[in-house]
Amino acid sequence: PPAAPAPPPAAPPLSTALSGPFPGGRVVRLHPVVLASIVDSFERRNEGAARVIGTLLGTVDKHSVEVTNCFSVPHNESEDEVAVDMEFAKNMYELHKKVSPSEIILGWYATGHDITEHSVLIHEYYSREAHNPIHLTVDTSLQNSRMSIKAYVSAPMGVPGKTMGVMFTPLTVKYVYYDTERIGVDLIMKTCFSPNRVIGLSSDLQQVGAASARIQDTLTMVLQYAEDVLSGKVAADNTVGRFLMDLINQVPKIPPEDFETMLNSNINDLLMVTYLANLTQSQIALNEKLLSL
Repeated sequence: PPAAPAPPPAAPPLSTALSGPFPGGRVVRLHPVVLASIVDSFERRNEGAARVIGTLLGTVDKHSVEVTNCFSVPHNESEDEVAVDMEFAKNMYELHKKVSPSEIILGWYATGHDITEHSVLIHEYYSREAHNPIHLTVDTSLQNSRMSIKAYVSAPMGVPGKTMGVMFTPLTVKYVYYDTERIGVDLIMKTCFSPNRVIGLSSDLQQVGAASARIQDTLTMVLQYAEDVLSGKVAADNTVGRFLMDLINQVPKIPPEDFETMLNSNINDLLMVTYLANLTQSQIALNEKLLSL
């Protein structure tokens, strides 16, 4: 008689990124867009909800674990039970993979300043989707007058074969950003000094001017430091000297005349492209007006 067919293999988890030892010296690199999304989901939470949770997405290599995105997941919890809509989380992740296929599930986040008993249950849910998931807590209640941000991984604790528990061990959180994120963070920082907490967007030319002014101020400080070292007012620091040498080596050696010619040529090209873009926009607006007549 024919042999019975072998049972189908179990479906692998969606992410196996952290199945081995934690890379990067137990450091989690966190992007500001993740924090903004978590705070936004907390502000939009359902009435009566004490906290919100969600899935962390990012990338992993042998040197670092980087959290670059997240999305909130509906859940209900009371004193006795907790329920998480993991079907919603799976569907959201499948949709997210179509946009960013390189980002995988790294763990989950929760607002609050402490780990609760329900956190252990939710962590078990996410352990089915990612081996050794990260748990990120964001204190949106500002317990210590600041938004404390902590990350953990779990480890089993207890006697094998007997009652086992879970212990959350902390990780080091470092904040990193892309250049586009830095622009947004700088704008948010400016609202701290605005009476109505509102700041307008500046034009490209104003941003270039502000960046040039910051570079000029920095160069003035560097030159003053170099003069103080040469005059003996400040003791020389080899670390600062190496940084200055690296900075000098990165500057291309171009004669001033050639640099001015190249800069003027690029500015003329930029102005021409801007003029053509504005002309095209005006033609489209005029065409829409004519069609509406």
